[in-house]
Amino acid sequence: MMLYSCLLTLHDNVFFASREMGLLFETEKFFHNWGLSYALFSGRELPQMYRLTGEAAQRPSYFHPTAENRLEVLSDLDIYVFPAQPLQWSYQINTFKAAQTTYYGKSKQFGEKGADRNYPINYGRAKELAVGSRFRTYILAPETVVIPRWIRLGKWAAKVQVEVEAIPSECQTIDCGDYCCDHPLNPLDLPPETRVHLYDRVVMPPASLLRRSQLSGEYLALRGPAWDLWRQDRELPRTLNLPYGSRYGANYHGSTS
Repeated sequence: MMLYSCLLTLHDNVFFASREMGLLFETEKFFHNWGLSYALFSGRELPQMYRLTGEAAQRPSYFHPTAENRLEVLSDLDIYVFPAQPLQWSYQINTFKAAQTTYYGKSKQFGEKGADRNYPINYGRAKELAVGSRFRTYILAPETVVIPRWIRLGKWAAKVQVEVEAIPSECQTIDCGDYCCDHPLNPLDLPPETRVHLYDRVVMPPASLLRRSQLSGEYLALRGPAWDLWRQDRELPRTLNLPYGSRYGANYHGSTS
């Protein structure tokens, strides 16, 4: 197993509705690891699904037992993608016209007079992550894995550059005990033996993330002289601790079984 460091650079605005506050649809400045996993591996390790109809078209397939592209396919291949942490980011707010529908409509005072001035009855504002924003994530995968140099991400299928480097094994040690992790984590993917004591919560669908966590259990530690030498000029932290043995839905399946 190899640990890869991945630098993501946005070449388009990235939008996904983390929060909907009236007319404002806001994008969180973290990338969820489930969405990243599909962006990185759909069409190769994960089957690409086309022309879904009926119930299957509206059903999340992350862990559905009959879905061909469920995330356990990556777990069976010993692949795991951590959430992405922002390194440098900015936002751009764009206004869009929304269709008049029965389930999402504004009151009459919102549009009747405005329509006479060529003003849309329904509109919204999307707060998008802007071009040039950069993020860091880590991938655990076999040495033979192929990680693409470009991916599409978000509701607009934005173009994102991926720069991958394998972290040398001499920089890594496996320890057990209490540790801190500044990198965002998905609590549903943590090993069942890992205990979470303190954390900051990042509220975003489909599952909230944890950051600045204090945990106990087995973990992968990156520190020491070899790490200090390798991380120079790479915007990497002085020490990095990641839970060892994370798998897609490890805690989700444990709580539902």
